[in-house]
Amino acid sequence: MIQAIFFDRDGVLNEEVGYLWEIEKFRWIDGAREAIKFCNERGILTIVVTNQSGIARGMYTSREVDALHDFMQKSLAEIGAHIDGFYYCPHYPEGSVKEFSVACDCRKPKPGMILKACKEFKIQPAQAILFGDSERDIEAAKAAGLRAGIFFSGGNLLEKILQHVEGAS
Repeated sequence: MIQAIFFDRDGVLNEEVGYLWEIEKFRWIDGAREAIKFCNERGILTIVVTNQSGIARGMYTSREVDALHDFMQKSLAEIGAHIDGFYYCPHYPEGSVKEFSVACDCRKPKPGMILKACKEFKIQPAQAILFGDSERDIEAAKAAGLRAGIFFSGGNLLEKILQHVEGAS
């Protein structure tokens, strides 16, 4: 039984544009909203885990990331869907914003964001999977003890979800 699906954000839920914080640049990946709704309807938690080093680099603020995530929730609500939790890492050791220019345990490939979500939502890691578009996403899934880290290289996200969830739940 799949209890939760973790999603990287940029390149998995939305089109990769590089350091996304501006709502007007946000575009859903094909099938992403439908994939979230599919999970919601089956009681599968949906959680976003995303590195946001643009905060440490001084390109945008946590408030702007939160506003983008609020926009995503409103867009999902239009089809009766929602994301259960958003976790992001604002850190980057070589950043220009001192308070965020640190090494941490939450920046993927480290599993900190995933482990925090598992604790807060009472998720059994072996009953969760992650969809990511980079090796560091897959490494974070392994480090957190998730059932699987699945590489998403584009296409329709709902179709990819169906390949991995239907037989597993």
